[in-house]
Amino acid sequence: MGLQAKNKVNPAFSMSSMTDIIFLLLIFFMLTSSFITPSGLQVNLPSSETSDIVMQEVTVSVTKDLKYSVNDKVISRDQVKAELTSLLSGKNGQVVLHIDKDVPVEYLVEIGGIAAGLEANVSIATKPY
Repeated sequence: MGLQAKNKVNPAFSMSSMTDIIFLLLIFFMLTSSFITPSGLQVNLPSSETSDIVMQEVTVSVTKDLKYSVNDKVISRDQVKAELTSLLSGKNGQVVLHIDKDVPVEYLVEIGGIAAGLEANVSIATKPY
């Protein structure tokens, strides 16, 4: 008398579904992570309670020893207006200011005024607490 089951259970474990889940999680975390591009100059940013992330079209950096850069291109203080004018010509762009916390406010106001005069949206980069 043959009382054996016709369908045998395969004891092998298939890893294909596990790799699919891992790849989906990897894609999810890559897409939901914040995309922050570092500026060219080392700037010690001030802290803020709320720190929103904006897409950076143009970045202006000022270090504590008053070195200026626009989009990772080191320039002099006199060239800031000309450089912003060429980058923002004909469009309402987004300018993100990376100003060191030891820089006097007058330099922040000067660059912010130049960008606002070119009808750009101005944001100040900060780091969260």
